[in-house]
Amino acid sequence: MSILSDDPMLDPNLPEDHGDARRVAYGYVEDAFAEGQQDGLDSDAMAHAALFAALRTLVETYGEEATAVFTEALPEKVRCGAFTSGTRH
Repeated sequence: MSILSDDPMLDPNLPEDHGDARRVAYGYVEDAFAEGQQDGLDSDAMAHAALFAALRTLVETYGEEATAVFTEALPEKVRCGAFTSGTRH
């Protein structure tokens, strides 16, 4: 499995069950965010913790260099709206 993917949530090259697993996992992350907010945690704190946990896991799985290469594409994806839902800023 490669860390490099145009859209890891919806990558058409992923086996169907793998893409489904990522969608299910994303649901768990959304639930954790909602639960944290209900417990009074700031969404910004949740986001930073989630990013840290995700990057740590990617480094453990793929190594530092592969993770660094993967994250190099993130600024452009953010600017292009890949993570935007609703109104763009």
